[in-house]
Amino acid sequence: MLAPLIPSAGRGRSRAEERRVINGIVYKIRTGVSWRDLPERYGPWKTVYTRFRRYAIDGVFTRALQQVQSRADAAGDIDWLVQIDSTIVRAHQHAAATGRKGGNTGRTNRTITPSADPEEA
Repeated sequence: MLAPLIPSAGRGRSRAEERRVINGIVYKIRTGVSWRDLPERYGPWKTVYTRFRRYAIDGVFTRALQQVQSRADAAGDIDWLVQIDSTIVRAHQHAAATGRKGGNTGRTNRTITPSADPEEA
């Protein structure tokens, strides 16, 4: 399924086995290890990183995701309804414009006064 989306090798040296490199990319993403800490069974880490970067720039992963989503949608396996419960959506502490503790926010403190009642005029 992924094979048609992977760009073919150009001229020059033969490329490392695609399956091994893809497995290395998946391992890196799944575990979160640094590129240099990839196990040797996936080949040289620079090869895996270079191929990952090239595929990301070329949009290989985006096209693969779109293809998987379209197949799953056609089979009725995706429910596109999304609900967000606002009780779990919180702003980060830095989102509040309070400034430092006890400090000034840099804004002037203006008092809001009610406007004159039009019936009194």
